[in-house]
Amino acid sequence: MCKINDRYGLSSRVKLEKTSENHISIVKLIKSRIIQKDALKIIEQANTIREKDANLKVNLICHNNICSKSAALLIKNKIGIVFKDKSLSE
Repeated sequence: MCKINDRYGLSSRVKLEKTSENHISIVKLIKSRIIQKDALKIIEQANTIREKDANLKVNLICHNNICSKSAALLIKNKIGIVFKDKSLSE
């Protein structure tokens, strides 16, 4: 994952996963709820990725504990949301 982060100029704390040829996902599997402040950081990270490669589509992989305002904000900024089941990741 570090090689992917270095390629897009992101911190090593940001977990990236290449899901297909034209898709890259920001992985945020946390126990707490994703709030609007988190969504703004995710949008910044997605914009950094898009600066390097404008053809990439960016998704967020997370649990279904995301506030509705955050989800709407991410969708408005063309960031797809992929929900992962909590029981499978633990």
